[in-house]
Amino acid sequence: MAVSPALLFLDRNLLARKQNARLDKQNDLGWKLFGKVPLRENAQKDSKKIQKENEDKAGRPSRPPSPKQNVRRNLDFEPLSTTALILEDRPANLPAKPADEAQKHRQQYEEMVVQAKKRELREAQRRKKQLEERCRVEESIGNAVLTWNNEILPNWDTMWCSRKVRDLWWQGIPPSVRGRVWSLAIGNELNITHELFDICLARAKERWRSFSAAGAEAENEDAGFSAADREASLELIKLDISRTFPNLCIFQQGGPYHDMLHSILGAYTCYRPDVGYVQGMSFIAAVLILNLDTADAFIAFSNLLNKPCQMAFFRVDHGLMLTYFAAFEVFFEENLPKLFAHFKKNNLTPDIYLIDWIFTLYSKSLPLDLACRIWDVFCRDGEEFLFRTALGILKLFEDILTRMDFIHIAQFLTRLPEDLPADEVFVAIATVQMQSRNKKWAQVLAALQKDSREQEKGSPALRH
Repeated sequence: MAVSPALLFLDRNLLARKQNARLDKQNDLGWKLFGKVPLRENAQKDSKKIQKENEDKAGRPSRPPSPKQNVRRNLDFEPLSTTALILEDRPANLPAKPADEAQKHRQQYEEMVVQAKKRELREAQRRKKQLEERCRVEESIGNAVLTWNNEILPNWDTMWCSRKVRDLWWQGIPPSVRGRVWSLAIGNELNITHELFDICLARAKERWRSFSAAGAEAENEDAGFSAADREASLELIKLDISRTFPNLCIFQQGGPYHDMLHSILGAYTCYRPDVGYVQGMSFIAAVLILNLDTADAFIAFSNLLNKPCQMAFFRVDHGLMLTYFAAFEVFFEENLPKLFAHFKKNNLTPDIYLIDWIFTLYSKSLPLDLACRIWDVFCRDGEEFLFRTALGILKLFEDILTRMDFIHIAQFLTRLPEDLPADEVFVAIATVQMQSRNKKWAQVLAALQKDSREQEKGSPALRH
């Protein structure tokens, strides 16, 4: 097929332009900083030639660097264009550098290289330290996993309360065995089986289908459900799941754990219609899902919420909640008298910050890894540790809180810093003494409950 002369001319012209563009790019020395592009004949000089010319101007002989030095320089430091630029000769359309100026520029360049190497060395030392710490933590976790799997879990009934196990518990349960330990520690006093979970889940799904069929009309009717029929709270679950650990993006619609979380919460509302769904439950169920399969997470969830403290809060038993707050204040005053007086002066009551902490077992208020460590010891020590943790947090920030007013204290405690280091929190918790006038938490709480019952008779039991 014959090609027209016009097309051949255009092809040759286009090819020539591309080749010229590549040559221009290679020959461009980067002197656009001065407002001009150098001429073609002033091609970029080799760095060794530049170094030799500078040394000749300074009156010093040029020594070619050894291959070892070249390798060392390439490994340790690659000069940036801004640092290397200072050694370049001026373009042909500018006057040449005087010898003293070239010497000054070389000294500046060498100083920049030294500073850059120092920065790189510091960064390398920091990375090495981080790596060593990570290896140490991983080795510690690996050893702990072996101990839990080979020694503790096979002999749970005899070892769980030993001093060695309690110390390991305080250091944090390894994630790979955390779910099993939590299940054993929480127990199953309700004797819930996997089959019962399946029944409750099937009933929940049936209710969901009925809600979908009835549409908005059924939702409006259920908005005023009675305490005897809390199963209507199934629809409320959807509103709360989207707010559960939103940063993880695993529990929201379309996430890998959305259906599991929905199933557990829905099954619970059918299992305990007298309690129904209460805001905050989704965080507790989500933490359990991260460590257990669905059925076991439901068993742990139901038994956990059946504990006296959780049941008091989730059933909104105002009298019992006030008793818990009063017991907390007894130990608050005992451990942090200065901060306690400051809170009293500002009329800051415990319910302002404790309700959210207790409802979600700190899983919403603290970083997830720290919250799991709180859960570790909570499974060991029970409700007392929840209030001890609260005092530990207050102690950690005591100096800051004593300088704040009511509004700023409330804002701070309802939105704690996101980068709380676990070790510092546990050091603060360890300093908290849960003993007041030779009475432990359980004794103080029981005395306050008795005092509440006998208040009308005027015999405060706590004073005797």
